[in-house]
Amino acid sequence: MLLQKLFPWALTLCLTLAISAPAQNVETSERQVARNTLPDDLTPISADDPIIISLASAEDIKAAAVTPASAGFKFQQLMSSAIDRRLGTPYSWGATGPSRFDCSGFVWSTFQSVGIDFERSSARTLWARFAPATPEEKSKFGTLVFFGGLTHIGIVADDHGFYHASRRHGVVYSPFTDYWLSRIDGFRRVPLPEQVEPTAD
Repeated sequence: MLLQKLFPWALTLCLTLAISAPAQNVETSERQVARNTLPDDLTPISADDPIIISLASAEDIKAAAVTPASAGFKFQQLMSSAIDRRLGTPYSWGATGPSRFDCSGFVWSTFQSVGIDFERSSARTLWARFAPATPEEKSKFGTLVFFGGLTHIGIVADDHGFYHASRRHGVVYSPFTDYWLSRIDGFRRVPLPEQVEPTAD
């Protein structure tokens, strides 16, 4: 990962040194150096400062810019949007949307819509399929939370609450009240690809 970040910089440096080495014997007055100032009138660039132009392609720069942190941020944005579109949708046992959901159907549909594919199944099966969340992941957005002897599932919003398809209220946000905290079976984390692309809902 470090090599991916440093590759465009190293390539630019090597090319700059290769191009500027033969020109070092030429007088400064014969050099053509662009004069420019930084945005907001910061320190001006002097005529003796080399100007480094990246020769990396747009694809190389884009690939170097993708980090686990940026992929995680993109996942959060996509998941938040997918959940927002489902809030208020009525509950129906066995339904996977788009007009009705049960708890595991809501979870499956939400992850599907952001490009994370796994088989639609019950809360109990999802519990067995995914690895336990670490202590740090338990309150992390997108972690799965299980309740009531693995009969109910939701998506953690943060350490204060979660999203789920409630039988009485449909898809809602619920705070972690004593009622819910006393019924938690545990947490699981869905493995995420490095880049998450949305799919059609």
